[in-house]
Amino acid sequence: MKVVLFCGGYGMRMRSGAADDVPKPMAMVGPRPLIWHVMRYYAHFGHTEFILCLGYGAHHIKDFFLHYEETTSNDFVLRGGRTELLSTDISDWTITFAQTGIESPIGERLRRVRHHLDGDEMFLANYADVLTDAPLPEMIENFARRDAGASMMVVPPQSSFHCVDLGEDGLVGGITAVSDLPLWENGGYFVLRQEVFDHIPENGDLVADGCAQLAKRGRLVAHQHRGFWKPTDTVKERAALDDAYARGDRPWAVWERDGAGANAGVGTA
Repeated sequence: MKVVLFCGGYGMRMRSGAADDVPKPMAMVGPRPLIWHVMRYYAHFGHTEFILCLGYGAHHIKDFFLHYEETTSNDFVLRGGRTELLSTDISDWTITFAQTGIESPIGERLRRVRHHLDGDEMFLANYADVLTDAPLPEMIENFARRDAGASMMVVPPQSSFHCVDLGEDGLVGGITAVSDLPLWENGGYFVLRQEVFDHIPENGDLVADGCAQLAKRGRLVAHQHRGFWKPTDTVKERAALDDAYARGDRPWAVWERDGAGANAGVGTA
């Protein structure tokens, strides 16, 4: 199944200064950028055809893959001046690099790569900046059985703040952590059918337009996930993931937990 990744936004909260033009998916977690971790997650489950919706800082993403160093994250043998890889990351990946505009909303980016989907009935989509250990095959299978146009992974609220139950007399009746409220947030992992394009207008948004219209028609389903899920909207969140990686605490790396993964192999660089 093809995977559409939205990686063309400015990512202002991740930037360290005006001269920093690195897009958010290229922020580093361990020796690899965020987008690699997301793609490695999908590849582990056998989904190795990627369509990258590029925009701001596109040259950083292109350069990363055009000059990809397999030895950074794979064991190898150096013999007679030649590198013999013991495993590979991207040798069987197909990556389409599509410029979808600097200012384009997510929905418009998706519209602009529709022709790359070859009319596939179902495809996957992701913001390319959120890491999870969610069971992707289960998510896909559940959606495939449903008569719906889209599936959105949802997660419990991540805020550390508290909500206050306030009476008219100003007395507080109770305090509840946001994370304990019976609410769900968009988790950024989508399984979509071509039907979604019927509800995304020009320069529209995937969620506010496409998913919202499908929801009104009873055509949107949710996959609830209470496991590991971490966004990287800020420098602090990215640093926390980087620290966790250094400690060996990386539950999103399902390819390490479950073995070598679907795309491990042996080759020569």
